[in-house]
Amino acid sequence: MTLNAGDVVMLKSGGQPLTVASVSADEATCLWIGEEGDLFRETIPLVALAPVEFDEDGGDEDEEDEDEDEAEGAADEDEDEDEAETRREREPA
Repeated sequence: MTLNAGDVVMLKSGGQPLTVASVSADEATCLWIGEEGDLFRETIPLVALAPVEFDEDGGDEDEEDEDEDEAEGAADEDEDEDEAETRREREPA
């Protein structure tokens, strides 16, 4: 695997995307923003990194899957509300 400064990678074990700042023979220095907005920099062995694949829109493929999951969840909630309303209509007052 050939990496260059500016490439986006992830740990093979998972986690958030990391930006490659520099690359040496067997490791890369990566940057990322933590959950509270802190900037982190760490040197990581190349064997632990995997490139992030982007779709044609320039977005992360995982984001598209998350959007689909959110849409399905919203549809499920709407169905639950419809079922509850139907039950209320059937119940005697």
